[in-house]
Amino acid sequence: MKLIFPGHFQFGTSTAAYQIETAYEHDWQGVVARDGHVFDRTTDHEKRYDEDIDIIASLAPHYRMSLMWSRLQQAPLADFDESVKREYHQLLQKLKQKNVSIMMVLHHFTNPIWFAKAGGWSQEANVNLWVDFAKKVVDEYGSYVTSWNTFNEPNLYTSLGWVVAEFPPFKRNILEAKKVLNNIGVAHDIVYDYIKHKYPDTPVGISHNCTIFAGENIMGVVPAKFYDYMFMEYALKFFTKFDFFGMSYYARIGFDPLPITRLLTPEKMAKSGKPHDDMWEYYPQGLGECIRRYWNQYKKPIIITENGICTGDDTKRVAAIKDYLSIVYDAIQDGVDVQGYYHWSAWDNFEWNLGLTYKFGLYECNLETKDRTRKPSADLYSAIAFNRVLGIDEVHS
Repeated sequence: MKLIFPGHFQFGTSTAAYQIETAYEHDWQGVVARDGHVFDRTTDHEKRYDEDIDIIASLAPHYRMSLMWSRLQQAPLADFDESVKREYHQLLQKLKQKNVSIMMVLHHFTNPIWFAKAGGWSQEANVNLWVDFAKKVVDEYGSYVTSWNTFNEPNLYTSLGWVVAEFPPFKRNILEAKKVLNNIGVAHDIVYDYIKHKYPDTPVGISHNCTIFAGENIMGVVPAKFYDYMFMEYALKFFTKFDFFGMSYYARIGFDPLPITRLLTPEKMAKSGKPHDDMWEYYPQGLGECIRRYWNQYKKPIIITENGICTGDDTKRVAAIKDYLSIVYDAIQDGVDVQGYYHWSAWDNFEWNLGLTYKFGLYECNLETKDRTRKPSADLYSAIAFNRVLGIDEVHS
């Protein structure tokens, strides 16, 4: 007995340019991560295009990616840098030659220094600066793209940048966070309309970070419900135009009344006896809960734009792939229009404020040499992705 996914179902992998290319004049450059690594040299992707294209094409027929804004547009409203523009054309042409379909992300957490210095997303006047960049990307590279993801996880980006101060600009200002969400929502609407005018048949969506928030005791119930509303509902009110609902999912976070995670409270996580990866509680059934929640809310096609597990133990990654894909399959069988699944990530990269030692990849990336090494999880995932079949005997219980 086998779990057979629909013929139109998109299996892919996902990366972000900023996490795999060497930093260039953006607001993460020079940030010191939790593990002590400095956000500068990441995985040398721009020096290894041909190798990485082969890796991407070997893993799945679809690829979710971004282009580095700060490299392409080196001043406000400027034309794209000619050499960088050609470089990205060559990258996309080679991916197309390998029959890889592209989901293009227009904003993935990071901004040019010139944009950040102008006040970034907290300033309404800066909306048109990003819109200018996004329109130029659509004009320049739209012919390669089969779907668009305007913003990656605006709820997470805003929370970590303006509420808990873990992402640039490292602020704690809830009122400013609301302005940021509003400005991103306005920018999304403008670019959504622009893409639909130019490429009416190309789907456009966002990616919403989904997390299960739950009270572990009576003291944790209220903060969990507050987080759930603000993160899972309120942040979505700023986004009404989308052809598909993009979801990322990684974790359940319990409250007692403070959040319990492997990162922040490792002793509590261990004492709980609950399964976990190197960051959070491992709760794969939460993916199914979130899929049904937003399907019931929007009745729009759903694409899992990111999902994976943070661990150096690839046997856990193999098990997680089986767990998560069986849950996606069950949702499809229940009538939910889930149209794709993009694994995070193709290879180990620089995990934002955490660093290079936090592993999500199907390929290992050596910390010093940047050499890539295929993991067993890559063999499993590629077999499923190209055959659209998960053997029932492979499903992890």
